[in-house]
Amino acid sequence: MSVRQIIKVIAVWCGLMSAVEYGFSQDPIYSQFYANPLYLNPALAGVERCPRFVMNYRNQWPGVASGGGNYVTYSASYDQHVDALSGGLGVMLMHDREGVSGIFKTTRASAIYSYNVAVNRKLSLRFGGEATFFNKSIDWDQLTFGDMIDERYGFIYPTQETPVRNSVSGVDFSAGALAYTKNFYGGVAVHHLTEPKERFLNAANTQLPRKLTAHAGWVIPINKRYPDEGAVSPNILFQQQGGEFSLNPTAQQLYLGMYAYKGPIVGGLWYRGKDAFVALVGIHTDYVRFGYSYDITTSNLSLQSGGTHEVSLALLFDCKPQRRRFRPIACPKF
Repeated sequence: MSVRQIIKVIAVWCGLMSAVEYGFSQDPIYSQFYANPLYLNPALAGVERCPRFVMNYRNQWPGVASGGGNYVTYSASYDQHVDALSGGLGVMLMHDREGVSGIFKTTRASAIYSYNVAVNRKLSLRFGGEATFFNKSIDWDQLTFGDMIDERYGFIYPTQETPVRNSVSGVDFSAGALAYTKNFYGGVAVHHLTEPKERFLNAANTQLPRKLTAHAGWVIPINKRYPDEGAVSPNILFQQQGGEFSLNPTAQQLYLGMYAYKGPIVGGLWYRGKDAFVALVGIHTDYVRFGYSYDITTSNLSLQSGGTHEVSLALLFDCKPQRRRFRPIACPKF
């Protein structure tokens, strides 16, 4: 292994050990956030009324270390509106792998309910709640520690570190709210309300920090007489995790960008503050949606990261005619 490869591997492992030792966990971040609606905001469950099945794949920074695949996330969800419950039901599964060969893994299974309120002919509100079971595991055999290093020969000594456990499990809760009209939408969500504990070592701080999400956008038809032909949609999304929503959060992201579609073709361009530009292309039909996006890293990691690849696929199904008035949301699907 070359010196350059060793430096890459150490950088990745140091990041993982920081998360393990100090508990500064951060949720995976999707660039196609509207293509993963239940992950973005539980209030989005059932907003399209008919059944919807969504799959997402994200591979972040595949070039950071030899072997690639350092941060890979998979998710799948199903949701639909249920008239008898005056809202939507949804389920979601997510699996996240961090580090070479998946040293650190997270699996989450969620059940979601959202309640719909038609305030008047123009405005609708939705309130969502989410209950999640999670499991996080770590492969200690693949980790290296400082006491294993010989200044001349590298990693040759056994470590004296004693693992507390290989996996932790728990229950997590989240909530969200959404307001929308024919062309405007905006929402907020708070994930990890109870800040569940995650403990692999005898660390003082082992909680999963709360995450705040705020998102909003506007759909502007290109032709007002035929709004389904095409539109542009400026959007903003802000996320902050940790620090009790203070000025010193563990992680913070701001997305500014725009979607545009004409017929079945969708495109988008986003700026993620001080970190990356995101380019998106997709196909949108009545029954299938497919999107591919690429994050162009602009930080000091840009030459080594390999960018970020993300793919989304949604399948939409017909359902029986609605028994009561229902206003689907007009937000972009990517």
